[in-house]
Amino acid sequence: MKHNMRLAAAMGLALMLFTAGKATAQEQPHVFKGAKIIPVAGAPIENGVLIVHKGKITAIGAADKVKVPKNAVEFDMTGKVLMPGLVDTHSHLGEGSGGDQSAAMHPDVRIIDAINPLSDTFKRALAGGITTVNVMPGSGHLMSGQTVYLKMREGKTIGDLAFCDDVTNGICGGMKMANGTNPMRPTPFPGTRAKSAAMARQLFLDAQAYNNKIKAAKGKADKMPERKPNLEPLVEILEGKRIVHFHTHRYDDVLTALRLQKEFGFKLVLHHVSEAWKAADEIAKAGVPASIITLDSPGGKAEAVEIRNSNGAVLEKAGVLTAFHTDDGITDSRLFMRSAALGVRAGMSREKALEALTISGAKMLELDNRVGSLEKGKDADFIVLNGEPFSVYTHVEQTWVEGQKRFDISNPDDKKFATGGYSVYDGVLHYHAD
Repeated sequence: MKHNMRLAAAMGLALMLFTAGKATAQEQPHVFKGAKIIPVAGAPIENGVLIVHKGKITAIGAADKVKVPKNAVEFDMTGKVLMPGLVDTHSHLGEGSGGDQSAAMHPDVRIIDAINPLSDTFKRALAGGITTVNVMPGSGHLMSGQTVYLKMREGKTIGDLAFCDDVTNGICGGMKMANGTNPMRPTPFPGTRAKSAAMARQLFLDAQAYNNKIKAAKGKADKMPERKPNLEPLVEILEGKRIVHFHTHRYDDVLTALRLQKEFGFKLVLHHVSEAWKAADEIAKAGVPASIITLDSPGGKAEAVEIRNSNGAVLEKAGVLTAFHTDDGITDSRLFMRSAALGVRAGMSREKALEALTISGAKMLELDNRVGSLEKGKDADFIVLNGEPFSVYTHVEQTWVEGQKRFDISNPDDKKFATGGYSVYDGVLHYHAD
């Protein structure tokens, strides 16, 4: 009897300590002191202080300028570098897939309905310092479906990770389009580049006609056209509520994407843009951003054969908003920072390369009011590095998302995802033809 009472008391104490620990993590301010802070929104801060509380940044600045709350939990970050969590504008994590072979365009398909929120592949992102990711369906279609913007929070449902509040009917991401060789195949797919553009154009014209009927009904149920789920997301694109993320490589394909954008006036982000060094002036004139990929070894598709690591530098010089992406698994999320480092090596400025990993990508996803830089009021998404971001000797030690530590390389369970082979990710590999 006494043994059972002692056991119950011990269990009760353990429960109280556990509950108190959770409450402390949520309720007490966390102070990170002594690190070099790269806020991206401003100049680096030597011996900086970052204060986070309830998932938000409440203060940031030099040690002699920031007042530390008395009840704060303090972390000594001397010798470390803190910077914003990285934003990956193009990824295929989560084991999802988009449209099938029944049609070349599937605007009603949502990658959100195919993602496994418990997938270990998301741990690659955390190990690489990525805290925000745009997960795409594949690009083997002219329009392979709706993307989703995810935050690398801990969660069991897709709603726990998604930026949107309504994962059933809300707009939770953009639309994936593609041109070039990926969607060119036998009927019902297009066989030529010209037919690809014609099919995409016709779908937008259909959406315009559908939207005109809705407007003409003036809210009267008996006047409304039959609902078209495949056209509804196109209407959202035409109304500027959804962004088109356009896979394109060759110079001529880039210009085709820009012509479609000009014709229909939608928000556009160019992706990959292997021949950006040829098209930088045209991209700049169109006022369209470019999310580029870095490939450090030969191989892959013929239309990417003229990709250059100088794309970032050329786009920067032209004044184009530029971000990097992984296209994971084409390149590994764990090595995302290397993409920008190679851009710097080829002539991109350090400042713009850092922005291309963070705030520039956030702007392309229209999430820059929350993520992409360390500023008061923004989400407390940041990473801890053991050195300068673009040094070959630097690695991510910790990744924090909304004030919660999501990756720690000193934890053996986390470290295996940072350093192990692909077999640690549940043995699941999903490569896409991107």
